[in-house]
Amino acid sequence: MDDAVKVVAELVTRARAAQRVAEGYDQARVDELVAAAGWAIMEPARNRELAELAVADTGIGNVEDKVRKNHRKTLGLLRDLQGARSVGVIAEQPLLGIVEIARAVGVVCAVTPSTNPGATPANKIINALKGRNAVIVAPSPKGWSTAARLIEFIHQQFDRVGAPHDLVQLLPHPVSKASSHELMRQCDLVVATGSQANVKAAATCGTPAFGVGAGNVAGIVDESADFTAAAERVMRSKTFDNATSCSSENSLVLVGAARAPMLAALRERGAVLLNGEQKTQLQQLMWPHGPLSAAATGQSAAEVARRAGLPEVAALQPRILMVEEDNFGPAHPFSGEKLSPVLAVYSARDFSHAQDIVRQIYAYQGAGHSVGLHSTNPAHALALATQLPVARVIVNQAHSIATGGSFDNGLPFSLSMGCGTWGGNNFSDNMNYRHYLNITRISRPIAERVPSEQEIFGSYFARYGRA
Repeated sequence: MDDAVKVVAELVTRARAAQRVAEGYDQARVDELVAAAGWAIMEPARNRELAELAVADTGIGNVEDKVRKNHRKTLGLLRDLQGARSVGVIAEQPLLGIVEIARAVGVVCAVTPSTNPGATPANKIINALKGRNAVIVAPSPKGWSTAARLIEFIHQQFDRVGAPHDLVQLLPHPVSKASSHELMRQCDLVVATGSQANVKAAATCGTPAFGVGAGNVAGIVDESADFTAAAERVMRSKTFDNATSCSSENSLVLVGAARAPMLAALRERGAVLLNGEQKTQLQQLMWPHGPLSAAATGQSAAEVARRAGLPEVAALQPRILMVEEDNFGPAHPFSGEKLSPVLAVYSARDFSHAQDIVRQIYAYQGAGHSVGLHSTNPAHALALATQLPVARVIVNQAHSIATGGSFDNGLPFSLSMGCGTWGGNNFSDNMNYRHYLNITRISRPIAERVPSEQEIFGSYFARYGRA
């Protein structure tokens, strides 16, 4: 048995023993576990320590936004879980004779990214515990120290409530592809967030898996929008945590007469539109050898400009760097995901053209995730929802904050967004606690009801006959 197999086998054995204990918990006891894990990251001093550690070790994002993210995403998740039934009978449908019983999935492998090394593990741990599961976190190597400290905090809270530490564990340092893949193989369920390489590995590991699609969000601003409000929302979304979120806008499509006032509103708030030469220099920094490099990832716009050799732009202290784009695909890398406060700007003749632009962007990257819309025309939202390959249409909101659930919308709080078959995923929801449950159904007999042929085929026969 090689080292990775042995190490993972020991972790999983301990997790299974702890999970058998948790299976005996009632709902009240489960909800204590959830509260303990939530308070482990939400207590202000611990939250700040985790945020500072995340930025120091990964070099990605900024501390204040990570503090806000750790707090809001966890608080929102706990709100969603409050009163939710995840033990015993969780639903009864007397007319169908069906009773639903929640069951644990077992040991969960939680693959988490360097962009959110505190908030994402916490979200997955809490959801897993809600289902009476054990969870083993497989963090990115850069995010290991933050995940390790988070789990120390969770174990401290477990001591207060008398729960076994082995319900929440971490792959030991140094995390390797071999150990992560072995954990995927030995666990009962994989939930993978982060690089598409990890998501593909999860999908092919032989264990049931949920993975997320690639982010590359486009936003549309039409002529009916409130440009001041739209610019504020785009700024808030695109600058949050230096645009590390998969839900940050990467392209903005400006429709017809919306272009001039929207660009003006963005400039007033600190966006800088680069010229052609400056765009070329920025491209050389971000895509020096084809794939997106880490040089700009999670950095401020001013730092990105400085690294790109644009001191005149950096001196302006920009909040966002904008570049004009009119094409798509690998030869036009600004049409893809940038993981930084860099925004490609497209111009559309009309709304139909805007949809075509977004469709072509997503044909290259980002299909299934979501699209933003700044508009007062309800028909435009419906058109996007019925015609584009997206699981979410985010209307008049700060996209990166709204997509994963917010206190002013009805989406579940989550840091893992399913992108449906468009994005290579088997689900299109915001991942939530129900994805961490098996559900057993009791079926009892009900009054028989057999439809007649006329009920089923009446309209068909009337139109086409009975031949």
